[in-house]
Amino acid sequence: MGSGHYFWAIFYFASLCSASLANNAKINFREKEKKVLDQILGAGKYDARIRPSGINGTANLATMVKVNMFLRSISKIDDYKMEYSVQLTFREQWTDERLKFDDIQGRLKYLTLTEANRVWMPDLFFSNEKEGHFHNIIMPNVYIRIFPNGSVLYSIRISLTLACPMNLKLYPLDRQICSLRMASYGWTTNDLVFLWKEGDPVQVVKNLHLPRFTLEKFLTDYCNSKTNTGEYSCLKVDLLFKREFSYYLIQIYIPCCMLVIVSWVSFWLDQGAVPARVSLGVTTLLTMATQTSGINASLPPVSYTKAIDVWTGVCLTFVFGALLEFALVNYASRSGSNKSNMHKENMKKKRRDLEQASLDAASDLLDTDSNATFAMASQFQRGGGQQKPLVRHPGDPLALEKRLQCEVHMQAPKRPNCCKTWLSKFPTRQCSRSKRIDVISRITFPLVFALFNLVYWSTYLFREEEDETF
Repeated sequence: MGSGHYFWAIFYFASLCSASLANNAKINFREKEKKVLDQILGAGKYDARIRPSGINGTANLATMVKVNMFLRSISKIDDYKMEYSVQLTFREQWTDERLKFDDIQGRLKYLTLTEANRVWMPDLFFSNEKEGHFHNIIMPNVYIRIFPNGSVLYSIRISLTLACPMNLKLYPLDRQICSLRMASYGWTTNDLVFLWKEGDPVQVVKNLHLPRFTLEKFLTDYCNSKTNTGEYSCLKVDLLFKREFSYYLIQIYIPCCMLVIVSWVSFWLDQGAVPARVSLGVTTLLTMATQTSGINASLPPVSYTKAIDVWTGVCLTFVFGALLEFALVNYASRSGSNKSNMHKENMKKKRRDLEQASLDAASDLLDTDSNATFAMASQFQRGGGQQKPLVRHPGDPLALEKRLQCEVHMQAPKRPNCCKTWLSKFPTRQCSRSKRIDVISRITFPLVFALFNLVYWSTYLFREEEDETF
């Protein structure tokens, strides 16, 4: 009897274990998910048109939706259209008490849906969006997760082209703030409120590369808007971009400086080299004008003056001034040569007049001497043959004139002065005025351009630092 009792006990225990294992083997969690979905989303059990209740199922409170995002890439920032393109993973999370289910003792963590129209969705839209599209390669990049406590997580990957109003006064030494705004379209703050997720609501991919820009930082904020139909919840994230200056230094500033310096070469050319100086001035002027038009073609037509406009305008003025300087030199050279020719003619005329006057004076002197000789001879005959000495009195005007002429011809030449010799290279005559204009321009143009650079860079770099601190 004892052995038979033990046998039946062991048989009964083995039967219970095999039954338990059979029951566990029969449980299909995928089938359980289907039953749960049919239970909570079945016909007549859930209406996606009705928004969830507020906190703790309070019907008269607004539904709280927490938002966070992950910035995957920023493809372009267009200065002309004032827009930028971004690709992001956008997430929303809220609680819907109607979607609670049994998690089978923690074995069913969440349910996954790929159809967003099966549950209620917040009516969020991007207020500064220009274009946008979803990603459907290979499958639609979207999912909805429903947790046992009724929490709903919605995630989708989207690409957006957003408006970004820019202030280009400091271009290309500027910083731009581009915003991403999200708001409710139909539900007011009494029914729906958007909140940033605690912790880290905005994440950015590592090693984000931007063309000609650097993402310095980003800030999250709220931007609720009031209209005639009520107040609507709004979120925004401000992206602060700094423009990379090295590109513009190589492509714009250095070539403009080189063109200005090349235009100064005409100051060292001979004033008679008219074709060379005109060709140099016109070529640099046209090149500078072409570069200026190319810069403006990539920027929107704005009503204010940009930093790049000041730079190109002053450089164009210097190049144009070098061309006008040659026109002034040419005019001064021609007017000086005409006056020099007139001066030479006048000098020749005066020289001929002086020669004629000297000839007349010599003939008068000869007549006077002959008369004096005749008088002396007569006097000698009257005096009995005694001749008086030929001595002039000190007051005699003829003797004084002859002495002055001898002193003039006997004067010793003066020693040359080194300063006067150096200054004689640029005399004050009209024919050398053009040369003096070239010499003055060689010094004036570089000095004024260096002074402009000092004022320009100190002004705009100081403004850039003020914007950065702000």
